Amino acid sequence: MKNVQIEECYISIIIPAYNEEKRLLRTLNKICAYFSQQDFICEIIVVDDGSTDNTSQVIRNFALSNNHVVVLTNEQNSGKGYSVRKGMLSAKGKYVFFTDADLSTPIEEIEKCLPYLTHDYDVVIGSRSMPESNILIHQPWYREKMGKIFNVIVNAVLLKGIVDTQCGFKGFRREIVEKVFSRCSIDGFSFDVEVLYLSRKFNFKIKEIPIRWENSALSKVNPIKDSLQMFKDLFRIKIKDLKGYYR
Repeated sequence: MKNVQIEECYISIIIPAYNEEKRLLRTLNKICAYFSQQDFICEIIVVDDGSTDNTSQVIRNFALSNNHVVVLTNEQNSGKGYSVRKGMLSAKGKYVFFTDADLSTPIEEIEKCLPYLTHDYDVVIGSRSMPESNILIHQPWYREKMGKIFNVIVNAVLLKGIVDTQCGFKGFRREIVEKVFSRCSIDGFSFDVEVLYLSRKFNFKIKEIPIRWENSALSKVNPIKDSLQMFKDLFRIKIKDLKGYYR
């Protein structure tokens, strides 16, 4: 992989990480191995969200021998939305993606996204719920059910026509990132909805594509607490827009 030069960076990958010492090294090795075979320059930005385990040390040790890896640290646990936003706004790539620390969506799926971003679309989002999606390991039935209910409400309240707002694999043209993410304020797991809502509000073209995905048993989502907060956040987004917050 080539060394990152800010003016030449083609792709930025943002990885939010909270207590990911068991999974992160494997993820970083996979991403770096993939990009080492490409002919473009990339950067990998890991945002440590105030981890209390050895995540921070794992990232920093890895970055010592990989100068295309950038480490950002939150002083305290601030949420996935906050961490993704921080990483996205610091990215230098022409195209900017965020993905989960467990790499539930293989990094190779980026090859499906780039043709859309380099031509007609501003935002490309992975979907686990399209007929062509390839789900290798499913979530527990109750989480799949809750996810479907959540997306029904999202479609009714905020975003019509998007099948899966919550898949943690999304890509953006660099010029879109500043306008959208600088206006976001949802720090929790429903930040994806706010990002997509603003992208549509500003008339950016969104493409949803089927991806390969496998569930990780070490999910950080609390099915009760986090789900309730996510439902509340949907209405917060609507109210903020009605009050002109997103101008």
